[in-house]
Amino acid sequence: MRLLNTSTLLLEGFMTKPPPYAILSHTWVNNEEYIFEDLHNGTGQEKSGYEKVKTCCQLAASEGYQYAWIDTCCIDKSSSAELSEAINSMFAWYRDSDTCYVYLDVDIEADYLTAQDLTSSRWIHRGWTLQELIAPARVQFYSRFWMFLGTRQQLTLPLHEATKIDIDVLYRSNQKNFSLSKFTVAKKMSWAAERETTRPEDVAYSLFGLFDVHLPPLYGEGSTKAFLRLQEEILRSSVDLSILACTFAKLVHRLRQYRGVQLICRRYSREDEQGCLCHRSVD
Repeated sequence: MRLLNTSTLLLEGFMTKPPPYAILSHTWVNNEEYIFEDLHNGTGQEKSGYEKVKTCCQLAASEGYQYAWIDTCCIDKSSSAELSEAINSMFAWYRDSDTCYVYLDVDIEADYLTAQDLTSSRWIHRGWTLQELIAPARVQFYSRFWMFLGTRQQLTLPLHEATKIDIDVLYRSNQKNFSLSKFTVAKKMSWAAERETTRPEDVAYSLFGLFDVHLPPLYGEGSTKAFLRLQEEILRSSVDLSILACTFAKLVHRLRQYRGVQLICRRYSREDEQGCLCHRSVD
């Protein structure tokens, strides 16, 4: 794992357990991010992303952290092996961070962050930011100009309203005793229903950590194959059959990247508690 030294803005590698670190959750701006190659070559300081990296490191240093992790510059995406490792480790890296800074791409001046404020941000709609919101023990929100907006616990109600994520996921006091395993597959899938990604396969890849599965990313396979591989791995490792529920088919229908996926799903009746199997094509 590579971490950015918050004093020198240089990368340092750690083969074993890393020191305490802060981590950034944000959305990318095309051609403006300060990436691994920029840091390695000493370029890119004119990009807006450089200021984001520098300010994040300054914030982390002010809170006593010598290291920070930022996806734009801590991953060498030219290496397929490193990218695969990062995708499969991402949830754990956010979970194991000491604190996560959420950088919202909106200017908010109000004293209290509302669900409407959140939904106006690109961050709330992106696929990768779902695990970045859920995994860490401590999450702090900042506006475009790095004004502190509150913690995840303080903002539980607007976050719940904007994301539909269960309140006891957002407002939890004990990270050690917290586990996503008590939530059904269908429930966790519903949290991802309105989210989008730039690369179609990432709609599936961004959920690997949420379901504790490890698969090689195969960019170019398309969203349908990527999602079916994820679905098959969940079925292989879990006895939770809620993945076959018709609500899940509805979820896939809402994910616009998927077309023509054949689903076997179960329709439940609350009145008679009997179900029937149906075969549905999502198109």
